[in-house]
Amino acid sequence: MRFTYAEAMTDPSYYLPLARAAEAAGYASMTVADSLVYPRESDARYPYTADGDREFLEDKSFIETFVLIAAMGAVTSAIRFTPFVLKLTVRPPVLVAKQAASAAWLTGGRLALGVGLSPWPEDYAAMGVPWARRGRRMDEAVEIVRGLTRGGYFEYHGEFYDLPAVKMSPVPAEPIPILVGGHSEGALRRAARLGDGWMHGGGDPAELDALLARLAALRAEEGTAGRPFEIHVISPDAYSADGVKRLADKGVTDVIVGFRRPYVKGPDTEPLSRKIEHLERFAEKVIAKVGGLP
Repeated sequence: MRFTYAEAMTDPSYYLPLARAAEAAGYASMTVADSLVYPRESDARYPYTADGDREFLEDKSFIETFVLIAAMGAVTSAIRFTPFVLKLTVRPPVLVAKQAASAAWLTGGRLALGVGLSPWPEDYAAMGVPWARRGRRMDEAVEIVRGLTRGGYFEYHGEFYDLPAVKMSPVPAEPIPILVGGHSEGALRRAARLGDGWMHGGGDPAELDALLARLAALRAEEGTAGRPFEIHVISPDAYSADGVKRLADKGVTDVIVGFRRPYVKGPDTEPLSRKIEHLERFAEKVIAKVGGLP
């Protein structure tokens, strides 16, 4: 089992010392949240909170994903970074491929690219991208990012994107894992068909088993069940050694843990020292006990 430390919507000056502390404590990865803009008016609802309220996002600080990864990568040497998740469909996939390849190269391959659909129509409007058929656009974008970041000439001819044979340099020595986020049928199927893993978004813990079962069924249906596949989840079971063992028995490879509820209005008032205490205490009580699990 690998452990991922999650912190978001906090003082941006905290991220570099938190990355160093998480690495020293034995976490394998650290998530990086992604947000582009916050609209003054919106009818959209957030899919991973019970009431769908998105007002907790107003005035929260988000450093651009790849900029933050490069900065944290420069002060660490082992911890991996997992965007959770990058809103791929509102961005040009060729640019994302260049950013991802650069971040992976600069960090020695310490990037697992979590990607998903933005739930906000305003993101699409701000970036000049149609909201319609965003799922199919996502499929094509994943294929382009994977093809370009593997090196050599790559061409693509799809419904939304048309690329002649082009290549990028540098690219990382090993392929960048692409982890698909989302709970919908389309997201689970996309993860099974195109992804190197799946990222669970949290929500009702009682729904996790059904999501894992459906993901397994789709991987079997798509003929991808035999290839390496990461499963990243948020679960109350992640906070005890026995619970981690239960998750491992279900096929989970990575657990995402955080130590405060981020979906609250107003600034995060928890000091950096307290955040480091929390992540270190968890490492002592849980990671140290189950670090040997496969």
